Amino acid sequence: MQIKPRQNLLEVWQAIARHSFDNGEWQWGEWGGRSSVADAERLLCLLYPATEIEPFRLDDPDTTQLDVERALRNAGDSSEIPMNLLEILGDFMENHRGEESPTFAGGYYFAPENPEHELSKEQEEVGVVDSYSMSITLCLATLGFLKVYRGKTQRASTLARIDKLREATSARLTAAMVSLLRSFTVNVVDIASDQGQALARLLGRGRLSDRQVLQRFQDRFKSLRALISESVTLGLDTDVADQLRNENRLFECGWAWSLVKDAPEVEVEAQTAQDIGKQPQGVAHAVPYLYFTVVALDGIPDLSSERTLVLGLLTAEQQKLADALRLRWEITQQYWSGIARFDAATWPLEEIPWRTTLQQLESEYFSLSVASILVHDLLRRRATDDDLTRTVAVMERLAERGRITSRTAREDPAIGLHNPGVTLPLLGSEEIGPAMKWTMGDFSAQLLKRTVQLCALSRNIGSQDRLLALAENILDHLWARRVSDGEGVGLWDNVHAVYPESPVRTGPLSWSITERVTECMVAAHALYAQDPIRSSEMTALAQAALSEAAHLFGKEQLEQPAPAPKSPQGEEIKGIEADLRRARQLVDKQPGTAHALALGVLARLYALARARGADARGV
Repeated sequence: MQIKPRQNLLEVWQAIARHSFDNGEWQWGEWGGRSSVADAERLLCLLYPATEIEPFRLDDPDTTQLDVERALRNAGDSSEIPMNLLEILGDFMENHRGEESPTFAGGYYFAPENPEHELSKEQEEVGVVDSYSMSITLCLATLGFLKVYRGKTQRASTLARIDKLREATSARLTAAMVSLLRSFTVNVVDIASDQGQALARLLGRGRLSDRQVLQRFQDRFKSLRALISESVTLGLDTDVADQLRNENRLFECGWAWSLVKDAPEVEVEAQTAQDIGKQPQGVAHAVPYLYFTVVALDGIPDLSSERTLVLGLLTAEQQKLADALRLRWEITQQYWSGIARFDAATWPLEEIPWRTTLQQLESEYFSLSVASILVHDLLRRRATDDDLTRTVAVMERLAERGRITSRTAREDPAIGLHNPGVTLPLLGSEEIGPAMKWTMGDFSAQLLKRTVQLCALSRNIGSQDRLLALAENILDHLWARRVSDGEGVGLWDNVHAVYPESPVRTGPLSWSITERVTECMVAAHALYAQDPIRSSEMTALAQAALSEAAHLFGKEQLEQPAPAPKSPQGEEIKGIEADLRRARQLVDKQPGTAHALALGVLARLYALARARGADARGV
């Protein structure tokens, strides 16, 4: 199906309104309040498009568009929707706050590794990087919504509710930023250790000795190693910093699954410390996970987005925390982008599937995670044609191996990517109860998101056409997985509809996939909002056609008497002049359109000349 972000988003909003609103009242349902991640994802399905796409704005009742209001009619009319959002967001902030501080519980997204065991309440309430990152995006969207809506209402009671919600949201944002800082880690390993050997095999691919891998690693990451070891703001343990200075060591950096055990507290002002409460102890081992690293990298850019800066959403202290997170974001991107492209001849990323170094897990999902970080880096530094072409090929192969663009075989193991998904053991969770795991079943939605982002980045017509075709195929696949009956019609995820051999999915709706599809549509909107790719060949054709048209039009005005202003011929001359002027304005940005306009001018000038010839012959 063609990517139609506006129409598709309206369908998703209509389905959410039908599922979550009952006579204008929001219903969290049986699973609401049991996972801060799921609840944040659910709210972002509404708030993220509403704050990123102008026609979807809900903060100004006077500008709410008719098709948007129709899609959300179960939530009320244009004046009731923002009031209802105030109530819903207030519930979220209250539901996910403890006695002293905001909470970021993974809840039912956590599961025991051994299905015979049951997680303790303490384990379910452990914060998770998914929640920290989602909370940053949600809180910024909420603060922006409140700032605009506050100027559109005069009711004292509403203004008081807005101010109260703003304080709670700002406190949650600060707590999420602090927690994300305390979840960042650098893991230094000896090349002779099991983990070091796994990383050496990944980088050397059996063609380089350990010494050669170590030498190339030193050369590629020398400046990054120095930046990490010398940066006081990273707050690294002294032992880790000392080991990092040893150039005979390899290292990895990124985000653990939760607060790192023994992570130092982030220093904040006294009032801030009171607002966010006591900083909890960490439980996660100091090991970066690819999945959680990607999740963190997705949320951090929102802190420095144009909208955040224009609306002034951050306090001075939050800006300092944002700067610290931005440094970690830059370091992590540079590191994993360098790992992905370690060998120019054959990228490690091109050898699918990727194998993680610590737990030795192997999956196409991890290849997609590394590709996602590479996409972030390509967006940051503007990709070369070679980087982009090779990344496009990786995306196409992932879609094929994930059985999105190729047929499934009998008992195909690739189906497990989608259902039940790829599982991650959460190291450190066993210290507070049964060992926990985290499952990722959003391979298709993540692949679509990265494909659309690459498409927006590409300025090469061939690459963009390949990416658009791939994105449309993935969207076909995802759209077929919407729930078709029962609770949550029009939402996700019914994997059984696409892969009949897979187990029938039970449990709550997948707000994870629904939210990621929403993100994909926002990214697609940004893609179509930018100027089309400029073709040098089409520009040359347009300029040639314009030159001929301008010359013939000048000749027409020179040789023929000026027509009466209100006559048909006079109107025709004015139209030709307007089209010619417009074509000149568009030739640099839209050469194809300029070419079409110039051809139209040539055709009209020819018609005028031919008509005069016919009149002269008396025909």
